[in-house]
Amino acid sequence: MSLETLYSKVSRHLLPLLLLGYIAAYLDRVNVGFAKLQMLGDLKFSDTVYGLGAGIFFIGYFVFEVPSNLMLHRVGARVWLARIMISWGVLSAFMMLVTTPTAFYILRFLLGAAEAGFFPGVIFYLTQWYPAAQRGRVTAIFMTGIAICSVVGSILSGGIMQSFDGVNGWAGWQWLFLLEAVPAVLIGFCILFWLDERIESATWLTHEEKKQLTDALAHDAGAGTEGRLADAFRDRRVWLGCLIYFCIVMGLYGIGFWLPTIVSDMGIKGPFHIGLVTAIPYAVAAVGMVLVGRSADRRGERRWHVAIPAALGALGLVLSVVAAKNLVLALTGLTAGALGILTAAPLFWSIPTSYLKGTAAAAGIAIINSFGNLAGFVSPYLVGWTKDLTGSTAAGVYVLAAFVFSAAVLVLVGVRPGYRDIK
Repeated sequence: MSLETLYSKVSRHLLPLLLLGYIAAYLDRVNVGFAKLQMLGDLKFSDTVYGLGAGIFFIGYFVFEVPSNLMLHRVGARVWLARIMISWGVLSAFMMLVTTPTAFYILRFLLGAAEAGFFPGVIFYLTQWYPAAQRGRVTAIFMTGIAICSVVGSILSGGIMQSFDGVNGWAGWQWLFLLEAVPAVLIGFCILFWLDERIESATWLTHEEKKQLTDALAHDAGAGTEGRLADAFRDRRVWLGCLIYFCIVMGLYGIGFWLPTIVSDMGIKGPFHIGLVTAIPYAVAAVGMVLVGRSADRRGERRWHVAIPAALGALGLVLSVVAAKNLVLALTGLTAGALGILTAAPLFWSIPTSYLKGTAAAAGIAIINSFGNLAGFVSPYLVGWTKDLTGSTAAGVYVLAAFVFSAAVLVLVGVRPGYRDIK
């Protein structure tokens, strides 16, 4: 069996379950953006309160990210990823009980703490199966979970809020949190029982296939450095990676948490119709992510495959504001923004995973992801604050665009053309 065919077999066994897990994770992370359409009026929260609550998730995420990924490295991906999913599913359901800003803040913080380690844990897990040359496409497929979740989740969330509002005396946003928490718990148990820990334990691989995979990883190991925990903290490439990813995530969660509101401001009314329109940018992004990921692997190039989409994402965000009164042009801008940002995010990860190995990989990936995801706190709070201040999301979106464009510049300036090293 050729190595390419063998990796296709591996992907068929591993990626569907991991993708479903990420879809559930992202849904429980950003469904508060749809809940906002009703809960702010019901609970008398301001946009600033919402922005702070949406963002405080990432403080818990930041605090527990590195310890969580180190624990995964110690006890194994199967048990730890299952623990993460089940605990955050339960906490997400409790969001339906929120009545005060304080309760909102506490539960969002705990939700972030519970989910900490899932994404970097999966990225680290993939390094145990795929060499660097295969990771651009694989990571892109995994991260299409954001786009798929946002397409399905937008329509589903709008439908739940519109159809279940008032059932059993509960508001639509309460049903939203309850029903969308269930998949995380169920998928967590599926991971616990069905995820293969490592190549050696995969019963669906023959002895020869296992040898092919381990030989490919052994050959790839020469491109990176087997490091310790302290090495990750001392590596300046890790800290530049933090800065680049922070800029990308500013745009990612700016869109994730505020797109329903931006679409509503365009004149689209009703949760279900807002969900339908919100799904369009993500549907286009899902296709673009996979195509650009394949191109990056085929050409063996990373810098321009990250920088060009990031620049497109920034320009798209600007267009969505400039053309806000023209629905078609504004939606085109949002689509370009989502396509660019969501494409840049997974391809970025093929850069640090090419030079981090062992414990340094588990720690380095977690450090980059945790610092980068602090933008998930800054971004929604910034947009909410500027909206309360100016009555519009425009100023906040301009700031997000500036950060995303900065990511493109930093990649081109800081990452060497061979992409295996950073200045």
